[in-house]
Amino acid sequence: MSDENDAPQTSLEQGRGKGPKRQPATHLAAFGIAAVAALAIGAAGGAAAMKFIRPSIELAPLTPVSISSLKDDVSVVTVKGKVAEIYGNKFIVQDDSGRALIETGPAGDNGKLVSIGEPVSVQGRFDQGFLRARYIIHQDGKTDVLRPPPGPPPHRRPLEDALRRMKL
Repeated sequence: MSDENDAPQTSLEQGRGKGPKRQPATHLAAFGIAAVAALAIGAAGGAAAMKFIRPSIELAPLTPVSISSLKDDVSVVTVKGKVAEIYGNKFIVQDDSGRALIETGPAGDNGKLVSIGEPVSVQGRFDQGFLRARYIIHQDGKTDVLRPPPGPPPHRRPLEDALRRMKL
């Protein structure tokens, strides 16, 4: 008579005694699938949240100033008028007080950003006789976003400019 206890043990059973037989590692696979699913849901939720958090094109809430009042400055200004002339990546905007040369950078190289006679608002920095455009807002609400306006030239320093203005 042979007893179940007398049967030869496999190498896995020898060190463990008579415990329940080991089940395949399905619980680890289930945990891995759950972790991947949780990460995917988190990523999708994060992407959706960023869509709502990330601002769309937002212009500085500036009231348009008359072109005749423009002075070299490092602050952002907005002018509103009609396009009078186009010269490659530059164009002239005219209002009742005068005309301003608008520089658009590489985005305007083809001369197709605006058309002659079109009413536009332009936002950017007026420096050294140019309004260096950052945004062009067309009458239909379409907004062209151009490269960021450059800061003051390297030879100009804000403190030196302030002292020069105060004539010190």
